[in-house]
Amino acid sequence: MSENEKQKSISLIVAAAIVAVAMGLGLNQVGAGFASRSNEGISVTGSARVTATADRAVWSLNAEQIAPTLSDSVRKVEVATKSVTQYLTDGGIPTDAIEFGSVSAYPQEEYSNGNSTGRILNYRASRTITVRSDDVELISKLSNGIGALLQSGVSVSNYGPQYYVSKLNELRPKLLEQAMEDAKVRAEAIVKATGGKVGNVMSVRSGPFQVTSPDSVDTSAGGYYDTQTIEKTITSTVTVMFDVD
Repeated sequence: MSENEKQKSISLIVAAAIVAVAMGLGLNQVGAGFASRSNEGISVTGSARVTATADRAVWSLNAEQIAPTLSDSVRKVEVATKSVTQYLTDGGIPTDAIEFGSVSAYPQEEYSNGNSTGRILNYRASRTITVRSDDVELISKLSNGIGALLQSGVSVSNYGPQYYVSKLNELRPKLLEQAMEDAKVRAEAIVKATGGKVGNVMSVRSGPFQVTSPDSVDTSAGGYYDTQTIEKTITSTVTVMFDVD
């Protein structure tokens, strides 16, 4: 064999070796890629909701009066407080469900061109009145009828009742269970299309509960709690990572 033929043979052997190594590395990378995708699983968000009726109400009012002197303003606010209390008890609220805040009073100064003249025009006194009751329908009725008290000359600010679901903690476990079931159903529907099978749960993350008015789309990243309506919708979400076989 000539020197030239020897060099060609060596070149062919080296080339074949390079191709073999490259193919081996390539197949190894392909295998690793499939393993990685298999280990990732599938992440699905499930949700559950239930309707609930508020069974607890907290109603805040504020009796206010203005008078030329401090003592007169305090005296008048006490009279207004008694009128509000009478309205509440006549409406069916027991006295032990009514809480009274302390009386506060402060002078209202005269201003000219944005600057105080140092002259006191009058004094404003106020006192908060808070009602706590499980009779949410009665509280709603009295709140809506507060206009009759205003027409009688009593100055009172109605901040409106806030309605709560006291058994929310009891509803949470059931809603989370239903949300998990919903997540699995969704995962199975997705994986079925690819011929796979949903395996074990790899991780679970529970989202915040959303307590909203019916048909509301209000949500918050930290959880939402509507207190303005008696009827509510409570929604729970979970994000679940499933293994895929």
